[in-house]
Amino acid sequence: MNYPEYLTSNMAEALAEAVKAAEAGEIPVGAVVVKDGRIIARGHNTREGNRDITGHAEINAIREAERFLGDWRLSGCDLFVTMEPCPMCMGAILAARISRLVYGCPDPVAGACRTVTNIYTSGLNAGKLEVYDGIMAEDCSAVLDGFFNEIRE
Repeated sequence: MNYPEYLTSNMAEALAEAVKAAEAGEIPVGAVVVKDGRIIARGHNTREGNRDITGHAEINAIREAERFLGDWRLSGCDLFVTMEPCPMCMGAILAARISRLVYGCPDPVAGACRTVTNIYTSGLNAGKLEVYDGIMAEDCSAVLDGFFNEIRE
């Protein structure tokens, strides 16, 4: 499918973060935060390495964006993530007031945007978050599938 360059180039950057996670033995999920067309933060899963349950790609990218901007309010920011966020991450995305969420593949186990549950249409959001899914979904799924196939072997 043909997507605008803005979506594919930023998702490609999130995919690069996912590869870093895989190389570190983490589930390969990556994220970037974009403001005014510029990447201001990057993150990938670090749960295993840091022994921290909150070490998800989205949380790590949000924390870096907050440090960069000097504020927890991320209004006007877009978050690109390779896999549909879980409930914890969706809560953080909404609380941080991120304007747009763009994700690659669905998460059939814990997807909290559309697949398993739908937190972004809750009262907390009240229609403020724009969500785009399926951006480079095959590429995002391939990184995850490759990682899990390697573990099984």
